[in-house]
Amino acid sequence: MDYGQTGLQRPEPAREEPWRRRLVRGAALLFGTLVLATAFVAAYVGALHQPAPRDVPVAVARTDQPARTLLDAVRAQTKALKAVEYADPAAADAALRSRGVYAVLASGTGAAGTPALTLTTASAGGPAATDVIVQTLRVAAQRAQVPLTVTDAVPVAGADPRGLAPFYLAVGLVLGGYLGAASLGVTLGTVPRTFTRAAVRVGGLAVHAALLGLAGALVTGPGLEIWHAHLASRVGAGALIAFAAAMAAAAVQGWLGLPGTGLIILLLVVLGNPGSGGIYAPELLPDFFRDMHLWNIPGLATDLIKAVVYFNPDATGWPAAKLAIWVVAGALALLAATAVLGRRRP
Repeated sequence: MDYGQTGLQRPEPAREEPWRRRLVRGAALLFGTLVLATAFVAAYVGALHQPAPRDVPVAVARTDQPARTLLDAVRAQTKALKAVEYADPAAADAALRSRGVYAVLASGTGAAGTPALTLTTASAGGPAATDVIVQTLRVAAQRAQVPLTVTDAVPVAGADPRGLAPFYLAVGLVLGGYLGAASLGVTLGTVPRTFTRAAVRVGGLAVHAALLGLAGALVTGPGLEIWHAHLASRVGAGALIAFAAAMAAAAVQGWLGLPGTGLIILLLVVLGNPGSGGIYAPELLPDFFRDMHLWNIPGLATDLIKAVVYFNPDATGWPAAKLAIWVVAGALALLAATAVLGRRRP
Protein backbone atom coordinates (compact mmCIF):
# COMPACT_ATOMS: atom_id res chain seq x y z
CA MET A 1 0.00 0.00 0.00
CA ASP A 2 1.30 3.43 -0.91
CA TYR A 3 1.50 5.75 2.04
CA GLY A 4 2.88 8.62 -0.01
CA GLN A 5 1.66 12.19 -0.21
CA THR A 6 -1.98 12.90 -1.04
CA GLY A 7 -3.56 16.12 -2.21
CA LEU A 8 -4.48 17.04 1.38
CA GLN A 9 -1.02 16.53 2.82
CA ARG A 10 1.52 19.31 3.12
CA PRO A 11 5.08 17.98 3.44
CA GLU A 12 7.85 19.80 5.24
CA PRO A 13 9.73 22.32 3.12
CA ALA A 14 12.40 20.71 0.94
CA ARG A 15 14.79 23.47 1.91
CA GLU A 16 15.15 23.37 5.63
CA GLU A 17 15.61 26.49 7.74
CA PRO A 18 18.67 26.83 9.95
CA TRP A 19 18.20 24.80 13.09
CA ARG A 20 18.44 27.83 15.35
CA ARG A 21 15.59 29.56 13.54
CA ARG A 22 13.46 26.43 13.72
CA LEU A 23 14.28 26.08 17.41
CA VAL A 24 13.29 29.68 18.14
CA ARG A 25 10.07 29.39 16.16
CA GLY A 26 9.11 26.12 17.83
CA ALA A 27 9.90 27.52 21.26
CA ALA A 28 7.80 30.61 20.54
CA LEU A 29 4.83 28.50 19.47
CA LEU A 30 5.09 26.29 22.54
CA PHE A 31 5.39 29.32 24.79
CA GLY A 32 2.30 30.87 23.21
CA THR A 33 0.38 27.63 23.73
CA LEU A 34 1.57 27.50 27.33
CA VAL A 35 0.34 31.05 27.95
CA LEU A 36 -3.08 30.34 26.42
CA ALA A 37 -3.49 27.08 28.36
CA THR A 38 -2.50 28.77 31.62
CA ALA A 39 -4.90 31.62 30.94
CA PHE A 40 -7.63 29.09 30.18
CA VAL A 41 -7.16 27.37 33.55
CA ALA A 42 -6.96 30.68 35.43
CA ALA A 43 -10.03 32.13 33.71
CA TYR A 44 -12.34 29.15 34.06
CA VAL A 45 -11.31 28.18 37.59
CA GLY A 46 -11.08 31.78 38.75
CA ALA A 47 -14.48 32.75 37.39
CA LEU A 48 -16.48 29.62 38.18
CA HIS A 49 -14.98 27.90 41.23
CA GLN A 50 -16.85 29.94 43.86
CA PRO A 51 -19.85 31.88 42.55
CA ALA A 52 -20.68 34.80 44.85
CA PRO A 53 -24.03 36.48 44.10
CA ARG A 54 -24.12 40.26 44.25
CA ASP A 55 -26.90 42.64 43.24
CA VAL A 56 -29.13 40.01 41.64
CA PRO A 57 -32.08 42.20 40.54
CA VAL A 58 -35.57 41.56 41.94
CA ALA A 59 -38.46 43.75 40.81
CA VAL A 60 -40.99 45.25 43.21
CA ALA A 61 -43.82 47.75 42.73
CA ARG A 62 -43.09 51.12 44.28
CA THR A 63 -46.43 51.08 46.08
CA ASP A 64 -46.00 47.59 47.52
CA GLN A 65 -44.76 48.45 50.99
CA PRO A 66 -44.70 44.91 52.51
CA ALA A 67 -42.60 43.52 49.63
CA ARG A 68 -40.28 46.53 49.74
CA THR A 69 -39.86 46.13 53.49
CA LEU A 70 -38.84 42.49 53.15
CA LEU A 71 -36.35 43.29 50.37
CA ASP A 72 -34.91 46.15 52.45
CA ALA A 73 -34.45 43.77 55.38
CA VAL A 74 -32.65 41.28 53.11
CA ARG A 75 -30.45 44.03 51.68
CA ALA A 76 -29.42 45.09 55.19
CA GLN A 77 -28.07 41.58 55.79
CA THR A 78 -26.61 40.66 52.42
CA LYS A 79 -25.76 42.32 49.12
CA ALA A 80 -26.79 39.23 47.18
CA LEU A 81 -30.10 40.75 46.08
CA LYS A 82 -30.98 44.22 44.81
CA ALA A 83 -34.50 45.61 44.73
CA VAL A 84 -35.46 47.37 41.50
CA GLU A 85 -38.57 49.50 41.91
CA TYR A 86 -41.21 49.92 39.20
CA ALA A 87 -44.24 52.16 39.05
CA ASP A 88 -46.79 49.34 39.33
CA PRO A 89 -47.09 45.54 39.20
CA ALA A 90 -47.66 45.57 35.44
CA ALA A 91 -44.36 47.36 34.85
CA ALA A 92 -42.57 44.92 37.14
CA ASP A 93 -44.04 41.96 35.24
CA ALA A 94 -43.01 43.52 31.92
CA ALA A 95 -39.44 43.83 33.21
CA LEU A 96 -39.49 40.14 34.18
CA ARG A 97 -40.58 39.08 30.70
CA SER A 98 -38.02 41.34 29.03
CA ARG A 99 -35.03 40.03 31.04
CA GLY A 100 -34.74 43.22 33.06
CA VAL A 101 -34.93 41.25 36.33
CA TYR A 102 -34.88 37.63 37.41
CA ALA A 103 -37.94 37.76 39.69
CA VAL A 104 -40.82 39.88 40.96
CA LEU A 105 -41.83 40.01 44.63
CA ALA A 106 -45.41 41.08 45.45
CA SER A 107 -47.54 41.10 48.59
CA GLY A 108 -51.14 40.00 48.99
CA THR A 109 -53.40 38.10 51.33
CA GLY A 110 -53.61 34.41 52.06
CA ALA A 111 -56.65 32.16 52.26
CA ALA A 112 -57.45 33.33 55.79
CA GLY A 113 -56.96 36.97 54.97
CA THR A 114 -53.48 37.03 56.48
CA PRO A 115 -50.52 38.73 54.78
CA ALA A 116 -48.75 36.66 52.14
CA LEU A 117 -46.03 37.10 49.53
CA THR A 118 -45.73 35.84 45.96
CA LEU A 119 -42.38 35.45 44.20
CA THR A 120 -42.60 35.11 40.41
CA THR A 121 -39.36 34.01 38.77
CA ALA A 122 -37.98 33.63 35.24
CA SER A 123 -35.60 30.70 35.60
CA ALA A 124 -34.88 30.75 31.86
CA GLY A 125 -32.92 33.95 32.42
CA GLY A 126 -30.50 32.19 34.75
CA PRO A 127 -31.35 29.14 36.89
CA ALA A 128 -28.48 29.78 39.30
CA ALA A 129 -29.58 33.39 39.83
CA THR A 130 -33.22 32.45 40.45
CA ASP A 131 -32.12 29.73 42.88
CA VAL A 132 -30.27 32.37 44.90
CA ILE A 133 -33.35 34.60 44.93
CA VAL A 134 -35.71 31.81 45.98
CA GLN A 135 -33.46 30.49 48.74
CA THR A 136 -32.70 33.94 50.14
CA LEU A 137 -36.31 35.16 50.18
CA ARG A 138 -37.64 31.91 51.60
CA VAL A 139 -35.38 32.30 54.61
CA ALA A 140 -36.35 35.97 54.96
CA ALA A 141 -40.07 35.17 54.70
CA GLN A 142 -39.78 32.45 57.34
CA ARG A 143 -38.10 34.88 59.70
CA ALA A 144 -40.85 37.42 59.08
CA GLN A 145 -43.44 34.64 59.53
CA VAL A 146 -45.08 35.44 56.20
CA PRO A 147 -45.95 32.62 53.77
CA LEU A 148 -44.16 32.80 50.43
CA THR A 149 -45.51 31.24 47.24
CA VAL A 150 -43.05 30.73 44.36
CA THR A 151 -44.12 30.43 40.72
CA ASP A 152 -41.93 30.21 37.62
CA ALA A 153 -43.43 32.36 34.85
CA VAL A 154 -40.64 31.76 32.33
CA PRO A 155 -39.22 28.27 32.92
CA VAL A 156 -36.47 26.59 30.95
CA ALA A 157 -37.39 23.98 28.37
CA GLY A 158 -38.19 20.55 29.72
CA ALA A 159 -35.44 19.06 27.54
CA ASP A 160 -32.91 21.47 29.06
CA PRO A 161 -33.55 21.36 32.82
CA ARG A 162 -30.28 23.11 33.74
CA GLY A 163 -30.73 25.85 31.18
CA LEU A 164 -27.34 25.29 29.52
CA ALA A 165 -28.50 24.75 25.92
CA PRO A 166 -28.36 28.49 25.03
CA PHE A 167 -24.77 28.68 26.27
CA TYR A 168 -23.55 25.63 24.38
CA LEU A 169 -25.36 26.72 21.23
CA ALA A 170 -23.66 30.11 21.55
CA VAL A 171 -20.28 28.42 22.00
CA GLY A 172 -20.79 26.40 18.82
CA LEU A 173 -21.87 29.42 16.80
CA VAL A 174 -18.95 31.56 18.00
CA LEU A 175 -16.52 28.71 17.41
CA GLY A 176 -17.82 28.12 13.90
CA GLY A 177 -17.65 31.81 13.11
CA TYR A 178 -14.04 32.41 14.03
CA LEU A 179 -12.89 29.06 12.62
CA GLY A 180 -14.46 30.04 9.31
CA ALA A 181 -12.45 33.27 9.27
CA ALA A 182 -9.30 31.44 10.37
CA SER A 183 -9.64 28.85 7.61
CA LEU A 184 -9.87 31.58 4.97
CA GLY A 185 -6.84 33.24 6.51
CA VAL A 186 -4.84 30.04 6.19
CA THR A 187 -5.89 29.25 2.62
CA LEU A 188 -6.19 32.72 1.08
CA GLY A 189 -4.04 34.88 3.32
CA THR A 190 -5.07 37.02 6.24
CA VAL A 191 -5.19 40.34 4.34
CA PRO A 192 -7.20 40.73 1.12
CA ARG A 193 -5.20 42.62 -1.51
CA THR A 194 -8.12 44.66 -2.86
CA PHE A 195 -11.41 45.99 -1.57
CA THR A 196 -13.21 43.73 -4.01
CA ARG A 197 -11.53 40.66 -2.55
CA ALA A 198 -12.28 41.93 0.94
CA ALA A 199 -15.95 42.33 0.03
CA VAL A 200 -16.03 38.81 -1.40
CA ARG A 201 -14.48 37.47 1.82
CA VAL A 202 -17.05 39.29 3.94
CA GLY A 203 -19.81 37.94 1.72
CA GLY A 204 -18.46 34.40 2.01
CA LEU A 205 -18.33 34.67 5.79
CA ALA A 206 -21.89 36.01 5.81
CA VAL A 207 -23.12 32.99 3.83
CA HIS A 208 -21.17 30.67 6.13
CA ALA A 209 -22.73 32.36 9.17
CA ALA A 210 -26.23 32.06 7.73
CA LEU A 211 -25.78 28.34 7.09
CA LEU A 212 -24.35 27.87 10.58
CA GLY A 213 -27.30 29.72 12.09
CA LEU A 214 -29.66 27.42 10.19
CA ALA A 215 -27.74 24.34 11.30
CA GLY A 216 -27.80 25.39 14.95
CA ALA A 217 -31.54 26.08 14.83
CA LEU A 218 -32.26 22.71 13.20
CA VAL A 219 -30.09 20.77 15.63
CA THR A 220 -31.64 22.33 18.73
CA GLY A 221 -35.14 22.31 17.23
CA PRO A 222 -36.21 19.35 15.09
CA GLY A 223 -33.00 17.46 15.81
CA LEU A 224 -32.81 17.36 19.61
CA GLU A 225 -36.33 18.76 20.15
CA ILE A 226 -35.20 21.25 22.79
CA TRP A 227 -37.13 24.21 21.36
CA HIS A 228 -40.03 24.05 18.95
CA ALA A 229 -40.97 27.70 18.41
CA HIS A 230 -39.27 30.77 16.89
CA LEU A 231 -37.32 28.80 14.27
CA ALA A 232 -36.82 31.78 11.96
CA SER A 233 -35.72 34.01 14.86
CA ARG A 234 -33.26 31.38 16.04
CA VAL A 235 -31.80 31.13 12.55
CA GLY A 236 -31.37 34.89 12.36
CA ALA A 237 -29.87 35.12 15.83
CA GLY A 238 -27.45 32.29 15.11
CA ALA A 239 -26.35 33.88 11.84
CA LEU A 240 -25.71 37.21 13.56
CA ILE A 241 -23.68 35.55 16.31
CA ALA A 242 -21.52 33.54 13.92
CA PHE A 243 -21.02 36.54 11.64
CA ALA A 244 -19.94 38.76 14.55
CA ALA A 245 -17.34 36.17 15.64
CA ALA A 246 -16.13 35.73 12.06
CA MET A 247 -15.71 39.45 11.43
CA ALA A 248 -13.91 39.97 14.73
CA ALA A 249 -11.49 37.15 13.85
CA ALA A 250 -11.00 38.39 10.27
CA ALA A 251 -10.22 41.89 11.51
CA VAL A 252 -7.68 40.75 14.09
CA GLN A 253 -5.98 38.42 11.63
CA GLY A 254 -5.99 41.15 9.00
CA TRP A 255 -3.79 43.31 11.22
CA LEU A 256 -1.81 40.69 13.15
CA GLY A 257 -1.68 37.79 10.69
CA LEU A 258 -2.13 34.19 11.75
CA PRO A 259 -0.70 34.88 15.25
CA GLY A 260 -3.84 36.97 15.74
CA THR A 261 -5.69 33.66 16.04
CA GLY A 262 -4.20 33.34 19.51
CA LEU A 263 -5.66 36.70 20.50
CA ILE A 264 -9.06 35.68 19.15
CA ILE A 265 -8.97 32.45 21.15
CA LEU A 266 -8.04 34.47 24.24
CA LEU A 267 -10.94 36.90 23.79
CA LEU A 268 -13.66 34.56 22.56
CA VAL A 269 -12.83 31.32 24.37
CA VAL A 270 -10.43 31.76 27.27
CA LEU A 271 -12.06 34.92 28.64
CA GLY A 272 -15.29 34.98 26.66
CA ASN A 273 -16.87 31.70 27.70
CA PRO A 274 -16.55 32.00 31.51
CA GLY A 275 -17.63 35.64 31.21
CA SER A 276 -20.63 34.82 29.06
CA GLY A 277 -23.05 34.22 31.91
CA GLY A 278 -23.99 30.91 30.35
CA ILE A 279 -23.01 28.69 33.26
CA TYR A 280 -23.49 31.22 36.07
CA ALA A 281 -25.40 34.46 35.67
CA PRO A 282 -23.18 37.58 35.46
CA GLU A 283 -24.30 38.63 38.96
CA LEU A 284 -22.56 35.52 40.34
CA LEU A 285 -19.20 36.16 38.63
CA PRO A 286 -16.16 38.19 39.74
CA ASP A 287 -16.24 41.86 38.73
CA PHE A 288 -13.87 41.45 35.78
CA PHE A 289 -15.99 38.79 34.11
CA ARG A 290 -19.22 40.48 35.12
CA ASP A 291 -18.18 43.66 33.33
CA MET A 292 -16.90 41.69 30.33
CA HIS A 293 -20.33 40.15 29.86
CA LEU A 294 -21.65 43.54 28.75
CA TRP A 295 -19.63 43.51 25.51
CA ASN A 296 -18.01 40.14 24.81
CA ILE A 297 -19.42 38.14 21.92
CA PRO A 298 -20.13 34.86 23.81
CA GLY A 299 -22.03 36.79 26.49
CA LEU A 300 -24.08 38.73 23.96
CA ALA A 301 -24.68 35.50 22.05
CA THR A 302 -26.00 33.69 25.12
CA ASP A 303 -28.23 36.63 26.02
CA LEU A 304 -29.60 36.86 22.48
CA ILE A 305 -30.47 33.16 22.30
CA LYS A 306 -32.23 33.26 25.66
CA ALA A 307 -34.14 36.37 24.61
CA VAL A 308 -35.25 34.85 21.32
CA VAL A 309 -36.34 31.53 22.81
CA TYR A 310 -37.92 32.54 26.12
CA PHE A 311 -38.61 36.25 26.42
CA ASN A 312 -40.46 39.13 24.80
CA PRO A 313 -39.05 40.52 21.52
CA ASP A 314 -37.80 43.71 23.18
CA ALA A 315 -35.33 41.61 25.18
CA THR A 316 -33.36 41.01 21.99
CA GLY A 317 -32.63 44.70 21.38
CA TRP A 318 -29.36 45.31 23.21
CA PRO A 319 -27.57 42.01 22.51
CA ALA A 320 -28.53 42.12 18.83
CA ALA A 321 -27.45 45.77 18.51
CA LYS A 322 -24.09 45.12 20.16
CA LEU A 323 -23.42 42.09 17.98
CA ALA A 324 -24.23 44.21 14.94
CA ILE A 325 -21.67 46.73 16.15
CA TRP A 326 -19.10 43.93 16.29
CA VAL A 327 -19.95 43.03 12.67
CA VAL A 328 -19.62 46.60 11.41
CA ALA A 329 -16.44 47.27 13.40
CA GLY A 330 -14.87 44.03 12.16
CA ALA A 331 -15.71 44.79 8.53
CA LEU A 332 -14.31 48.32 8.77
CA ALA A 333 -11.14 47.05 10.45
CA LEU A 334 -10.66 44.42 7.74
CA LEU A 335 -11.10 47.05 5.01
CA ALA A 336 -8.61 49.29 6.79
CA ALA A 337 -6.10 46.42 6.91
CA THR A 338 -6.66 45.90 3.19
CA ALA A 339 -5.97 49.57 2.50
CA VAL A 340 -2.87 49.76 4.70
CA LEU A 341 -1.32 46.29 4.49
CA GLY A 342 -2.93 44.40 1.62
CA ARG A 343 -1.56 46.49 -1.21
CA ARG A 344 1.96 46.38 0.15
CA ARG A 345 2.23 42.67 -0.49
CA PRO A 346 4.11 41.66 -3.65
